[in-house]
Amino acid sequence: MMLENLRQEVFESLIELPKNRLVTMHSGTVSGRDPETGNIVIKPTGFRYDRLTPADLLVMDGKGKILEGSLRPSSDTETHLYLYEHRPDIFGIVHTHSPYACTFAVLGKPIPAVMTSAAMLGGEIPIGGYAAVGGEDIGSEIIRKIGKCSAIIMQNHGVYTISSTVWQATIDAVEVEDLAKIALFASLLGDPIKMTQAQIEEFQNIYHTLYGQKKH
Repeated sequence: MMLENLRQEVFESLIELPKNRLVTMHSGTVSGRDPETGNIVIKPTGFRYDRLTPADLLVMDGKGKILEGSLRPSSDTETHLYLYEHRPDIFGIVHTHSPYACTFAVLGKPIPAVMTSAAMLGGEIPIGGYAAVGGEDIGSEIIRKIGKCSAIIMQNHGVYTISSTVWQATIDAVEVEDLAKIALFASLLGDPIKMTQAQIEEFQNIYHTLYGQKKH
């Protein structure tokens, strides 16, 4: 099989989505881009997570030509291709319909930065306008609105996270849902205290210098 390591990473990330209640049945998508060839591994459309294997994933080039795989690719493929084309710094994309984040999506409101974890995502999670599925409209709206954040919620649709690795985009998708849940519950009890820009930048520095293990 082509790109076996990337297939495995995308597969492991896909399995995390239902485990963390970010998707139901067969919704959502994960893709990864190979830094050497520029080829992309992506989930097939409408495929059950409990039956998915790495071999079921599709490999395509940056224009969407299928290089390996017999299943139909994700209905969100055009969005992923657009994002990879316009953001050469990203190599992993996760799309979910996680319920707490989608509560903000149907309200057309950003997710406020009420926890230090928001700093890891870039601060307040922006809201993108409604765009139809199946073309480049979602991708272009994400590029317009996401700014320096690694996540965005699209009105009446769901969450997108982008990162330098597939696994980090998956972590970010989980963080978005946790942040949305806390922000929503807090708003039911009062007016949540939002982090200032200075606090966000302070924690970003801590996260980038002290969090996690050193790479050898």
